[in-house]
Amino acid sequence: MLELNTFSIAARCPRTRMLGVAVSTAVPGVGGICPFIRPGAGAISTQSWVNPYLGIDGVELLAKGMSAKAALKKLMTADPGREVRQIGLVDRNGASAAWTGKNCVPWAGHIVGKNFAVQGNMLVGKATVEAMVDAFRGSDSLGLPERLVVVLEAGQAAGGDKRGRQSAAVKVYHKEAYPYLDLRVDEHRHPVAELRRIFEVARHQLLPFVDGMPTRKNPLGDLPESVAATLLSPPPFRPGGGGSAP
Repeated sequence: MLELNTFSIAARCPRTRMLGVAVSTAVPGVGGICPFIRPGAGAISTQSWVNPYLGIDGVELLAKGMSAKAALKKLMTADPGREVRQIGLVDRNGASAAWTGKNCVPWAGHIVGKNFAVQGNMLVGKATVEAMVDAFRGSDSLGLPERLVVVLEAGQAAGGDKRGRQSAAVKVYHKEAYPYLDLRVDEHRHPVAELRRIFEVARHQLLPFVDGMPTRKNPLGDLPESVAATLLSPPPFRPGGGGSAP
């Protein structure tokens, strides 16, 4: 079992109904095993002595219409390792729930509210999750992708993982079965800061492309000529820069 001593948020945007998870830890590749999201259903972050099936099975329960609290109860009842698990859920209606097992490494705890669940374990202290909640509540004018990055930045600034830093991720779904945004920093000395840098590039170069991609209702998509022209130029010469030229 891999222990992910982690701080994360699972959240919903009430305006767009986007669902997302942002997470950071001192283990590589956190974005591959903690965030689980089903568009139109809910979002889950599973961590501590991580059991990915809590995310896999949890989003199935949320997709069937189960509330966050009911899904959490069912998941924890069925998991014999519940006392070393930590999980946060938000459902399609913005109701949230979280669990911190009594044997999670301190400091460990969570705060839940309308449209969010914030949780962390092996943290410097409670200030990390409190700062994340304040950041989420104070950034409702932003779109969910950036809002999640802001929340991670607040958690890191307040102390974060007491062992150090290594990876970070943000994943967001909107209406389609594919992610609206899926960014990962898998091994870095300052993963949250690097995630912000990548997000700023993606804001200019990726998200306008995703907005024009094919959908179930429009298989041809609707990519503006200006976006296509931007992506035909070398990355350093696009808005946001990044990448390399030939």
